[in-house]
Amino acid sequence: MGFDQYHEPAGELSAETRTFARMCANLTEEAEAIGWYEQRISLEPDPAARAIMEDSMGEEFKHFSMDLEFLLRRKPKWRETARGVLFRDGDIVEHGEAAEAAASGSAAEPAASDPSLGIGSLKGQQSWR
Repeated sequence: MGFDQYHEPAGELSAETRTFARMCANLTEEAEAIGWYEQRISLEPDPAARAIMEDSMGEEFKHFSMDLEFLLRRKPKWRETARGVLFRDGDIVEHGEAAEAAASGSAAEPAASDPSLGIGSLKGQQSWR
């Protein structure tokens, strides 16, 4: 990715926004590393090598979790949405739709049988970030 991570002129962005962008980049890089380890582990025949890779992947999970927590602490609506989705049994998409509606203050939730997932109802609404 290099230093082309900004979509707006870096000098015009606040320090807070630049830090947030860096942490988003960290989160992406940790997720990518986890994916690489997952692939390597799935093919590695040597149990000792696989154990070392699994230990390394555990570090990446820790870093990913720390990055995510940092970002969620900076964006209360993101955190509220995440609370409605993470670590819950049941349908992930339904939890996501309900959490997004709650975070945006929307009273309307799509019916469980509605195949559109309520996406059409979002047209013309401002971003909820």
